[in-house]
Amino acid sequence: MGPVVVWNCTGTCNLECIHCYYDAAKKRFAGELTTDEAERFIDDLAAFRAPVLLFSGGEPLVRDDVFHLMQYTARTGVRPTLSTNGVLIDAEVARDLKKIGVGYVGISLDGMEEDHDRFRGRKGAFRDALEGIQQCRRIDQRVGLRFTITRHNYADLSDVLRLIEEEGIPRVCFYHLVYSGRGKAMVDADVNKEETRVAMDLILEKTLDWERRGINVEMLMVDNHADGIYTYLWARKHLPDRAPRVLELLRRNGGNRSGIAFGNVDSQGNVHPDQFTRNHTFGNIREEPFSSIWSEAKDPILAGLKDRKPLLKGRCATCAWLDVCNGNFRARAEAVSGDFWAEDPACYLTDAEIAERVLS
Repeated sequence: MGPVVVWNCTGTCNLECIHCYYDAAKKRFAGELTTDEAERFIDDLAAFRAPVLLFSGGEPLVRDDVFHLMQYTARTGVRPTLSTNGVLIDAEVARDLKKIGVGYVGISLDGMEEDHDRFRGRKGAFRDALEGIQQCRRIDQRVGLRFTITRHNYADLSDVLRLIEEEGIPRVCFYHLVYSGRGKAMVDADVNKEETRVAMDLILEKTLDWERRGINVEMLMVDNHADGIYTYLWARKHLPDRAPRVLELLRRNGGNRSGIAFGNVDSQGNVHPDQFTRNHTFGNIREEPFSSIWSEAKDPILAGLKDRKPLLKGRCATCAWLDVCNGNFRARAEAVSGDFWAEDPACYLTDAEIAERVLS
């Protein structure tokens, strides 16, 4: 089976977010894949048995043929999903997304109104994004909220959790900052390790609180695989009877899957290990099918990602939880140290925690 693929189908965006990993802009970019080229790419993914194609950007909804291409994807048997800032989703757009078979819509909110609007570079962006979520909810289009934790919105986390409950939002993905695109300039804007642990405690406590009150919200932590180990250690303390099952699921997941079960194609057709690691290109789908590039793994970075454990350095190399985390995010390691295989600087586990091994 092929990987889940994120396709940044355009670099054009209607907003100017200060943390954009793609360096999107309010302009048209030459050389983006045409409709015919995109259809051939989607056909290849279907033959490769890729389970999901995530349409991202920029803002994918500004691409003229995006509805056709999402519908085309659904007809091949690959599940189309959408990552969007949400401001273009009115009642008609929400109905169209549901009608053509979009499996999931992720809409970004990066804090409460003042912080979100500042982050996104446009007054009213928060209200428009929330309206997009509400429009999807009204017609039972599967939708969720996406929140990237930074020092700029860290204080909003409790309010965002309250908003999720008040609005009945059924799914939320909390992202950690990855230092790429405009986000590279935000290394200093990342939360520190103690703040990350406080945020995780708050999220885990709220998850348990919602479960106890019968409120069904699917909570996901994304882009820092130390979260899995921290969740297991938290469960051992607070839910000891469920901790073994947590560890079993984490092992099954296998940690970071960039270059293995997760890949990226940019708007120009270049293939990358994930959407944050665009400085490493393995080929172009105009010259060779994605399936061939991915399977042959001629590039040493792509080949290394598929069997990375012997290549990792620092704390990652000696971590007792390596089979659970798989070395976390290489883009952050390289952004800070210049070494692709160095330890991930955003790992917030203590030395004692990474030395501990519990086989329960």
